[in-house]
Amino acid sequence: MNEVKMKNYLMNINGEWVGEGLGTIDVVNPANGQTVGTVPNGGEEEATLAIDAAHEAFQTWSQKTAYERAGYLKRLHQLILDNQEELAQIMTLEMGKPINESRGEVKYAASFIEWFAEEGKRVYGETIPSHISSKRLQVWKKPVGVVAAITPWNFPAAMLTRKMGPALAAGCTVVMKPSGESPLSAVKLMELCEEAGFPKGVVNLVTGSSSKIAKAIMDNAKVRKITFTGSTEVGKILIRQSADQVKRLSLELGGHAPLIVLDDADVEVAVKGVMASKFRNAGQTCICANRIYVQAGIYDAFVEKFSEAVEELSVGNGVDESVDIGPLINQAGLDKVKNHVQDAITKGASVVTGGEAITKDGGVFFAPTVIKDVDQSMVVMQEETFGPVAPIQKIASDEEAVKLANDTPYGLAAYVFSGNVARGTRVIEQLNFGIVGWNDGAPSAAQVPFGGMKESGIGREGGHEGLDAFVESQYVSIGME
Repeated sequence: MNEVKMKNYLMNINGEWVGEGLGTIDVVNPANGQTVGTVPNGGEEEATLAIDAAHEAFQTWSQKTAYERAGYLKRLHQLILDNQEELAQIMTLEMGKPINESRGEVKYAASFIEWFAEEGKRVYGETIPSHISSKRLQVWKKPVGVVAAITPWNFPAAMLTRKMGPALAAGCTVVMKPSGESPLSAVKLMELCEEAGFPKGVVNLVTGSSSKIAKAIMDNAKVRKITFTGSTEVGKILIRQSADQVKRLSLELGGHAPLIVLDDADVEVAVKGVMASKFRNAGQTCICANRIYVQAGIYDAFVEKFSEAVEELSVGNGVDESVDIGPLINQAGLDKVKNHVQDAITKGASVVTGGEAITKDGGVFFAPTVIKDVDQSMVVMQEETFGPVAPIQKIASDEEAVKLANDTPYGLAAYVFSGNVARGTRVIEQLNFGIVGWNDGAPSAAQVPFGGMKESGIGREGGHEGLDAFVESQYVSIGME
């Protein structure tokens, strides 16, 4: 892998690369503590300029046909694929994701642009039968306006394209605010937008202080839509701040995904599914399995085979092609994982494999870990760990599995492994989660709706529902006399 060289990056407002006179934010590779780049430390002024540019550009972008907008998106899609390796390298260096996972994320990111390039052509209105012969009743669909897209560090490319794809396809303009911990992927995507020929102001990128930029976004009436992926705590703040202007919100928030393995499941299939879910991005995903419930009849066999598979995982710098598990994002993330594991041990759980931080090249690593004999008193079963830790609890029945799975304020993703169609259907019907993988540890795709229930969010991203979030319905009654 040819590493991307250290560079001072800029942000892009109204088609211009700006921010040279501002302070900078260091972007640090958590695999070795080295600074791989800097971005401008922008604030309210820069955010306001970006919003003004997006508002001005909206007047013409929204008037383009869906086919014209699709042309820009198709060019962007191809450019992302053409630059897949560079994007993957940037991603691995800025947040530690193993290079093969980064390559997969770039393809995933590109798939949203491709999907919405086509889906934008299917924003259909309606003609409604009238109750009066002299009237014609119609529903028109209009783009909502300027969209602010605020994204997290753990999927720095895909979370942006999942938001900007439908927004641009619908006729909205965008102000992107990536995480300060992994903004370099967003900078590269902005470069590709420029290369794809998007008119000035249609896509803008602002980096810097999250609180200051968010304040400018929430206070500015020109921003009509916020789409945010991040913690439930921040999501609740945005809900409160949006009230004064009744801004539209799409929120993809925290999760605490249960994974249920019933005694009729194929243990090999279940182990494979849990591996795919739990250890992706070192367990730093909002839909990864956080608490595993295995029925007593196959509990010992599952723990044994699962632990054997986990012991085969290699930990290290994501630039190494052989690495399966990269670093955690920072020291705070590592400390949280260590505390969760120690709490479980103190309360009677047993570590089957792993359980310790790994000192390696100045990076922030934790060994892939399996803990058995956990129970609901342990923090790891109550809070999202966001690390490579798999706690396993023994259950007696389907009813207990459902009760424990639903015992959380979150409702993003859940997983069920069962070989019986009727049984699996009954269990899933009782689960209060927006996404369910049935004998499937990797359910995400561009063409399906992604989002949660309860405190895991508002709205859906992806699929045709993902585009609905960026249009308004306008009812028009036409008098014919």
